[in-house]
Amino acid sequence: MRQAEYRAQPRRFLALTLLALAGLAGPAFSSPLFDDDSVIEIRLSGPLRTLSRDKKSAKRVEYPFLLSVDGTDIPVDIRVRGKSRTIVCGFPPLRLRFSAKDTRQTVFAGQNKLKLVTHCKSNRPAFENNTLEEYTAYRIFNLISDAGYRVRLLRIHYEDTDARLKHLDRPYYGFLIESDRELAARIDGEVSTIGGVPYSRLNDAQTALVNVFQYLIGNTDWSFVSAEGEDECCHNVHLIEKYGGLYPIPYDFDFSGLVNANYAKPNSTVGKSRVTQRVYRGYCKLPINRVAAALEKVMALRESIMSVVEHSPVVGDEDTDSRVRYIGDFFEEAENSAKLLKQFDGDCVGSR
Repeated sequence: MRQAEYRAQPRRFLALTLLALAGLAGPAFSSPLFDDDSVIEIRLSGPLRTLSRDKKSAKRVEYPFLLSVDGTDIPVDIRVRGKSRTIVCGFPPLRLRFSAKDTRQTVFAGQNKLKLVTHCKSNRPAFENNTLEEYTAYRIFNLISDAGYRVRLLRIHYEDTDARLKHLDRPYYGFLIESDRELAARIDGEVSTIGGVPYSRLNDAQTALVNVFQYLIGNTDWSFVSAEGEDECCHNVHLIEKYGGLYPIPYDFDFSGLVNANYAKPNSTVGKSRVTQRVYRGYCKLPINRVAAALEKVMALRESIMSVVEHSPVVGDEDTDSRVRYIGDFFEEAENSAKLLKQFDGDCVGSR
């Protein structure tokens, strides 16, 4: 399925995504940004060179930028964010901070702080496709559970007022991630900042869906234990408290097999050499019947999930074939659910 350069057919992709999500969406939230799937064209103008030099700095400084959308200029403060990507990426991920008075009557109304996932390396289509593959991973989880971060795809025209950064003469794909505050409000929960999670408080159904999803996309870079240097639980999983239980919310999928970034490595504890090799990382304490129900739900969404993957945008000379094969392999494997569940039961983490 070869795509011509920058002919991503976003309208077809987004229309099919909307059909796939019909009837599955959760309660509406007042902000308009994540209520639509159309690609937003924006311009970000500011000192990009100065900003990018903060990648290795422990102190993240905000710089004034101008975001232009639909003929409106919005002042926005931007800083570098992230950890591993600030090391491997020439163009760092960013955090945007808006003022409420500046966003009225725009698609960014109601927003405060937003994470922006960028293209990592300029003039390198493979890295931009990695961004699109990670966007696709978020969209897949949106099909599986309402309790997941919504995302909005952008085409970003960058203007470096320092006039130093190269290869910014064309737009790049990026995507915004729904804030913790907005997600919690949308699902009628509260953001949790506990340092450790009692497993008994995790919502079984949501936890099982996360476990199966992470296996589906081939991601081992997550845990219910805090990573080194982190104070809050967990690693690449946020927690939302709802009805007395904790709902795990997965994020950061660049180390997954679906994305297959050239810098990605599998979790050192899983005994695999490539991120494309799937390993189940769910805890053994989760009853296998809960995992079976989650697997059944994901299998029922097979057509919708494959549609999202097949019609995800592509840039450069790549095509969607590798993405389609990778996710398709999961569904072929899962057709023998008894065998796969037995494998999950054998590979699970921790005591029973």
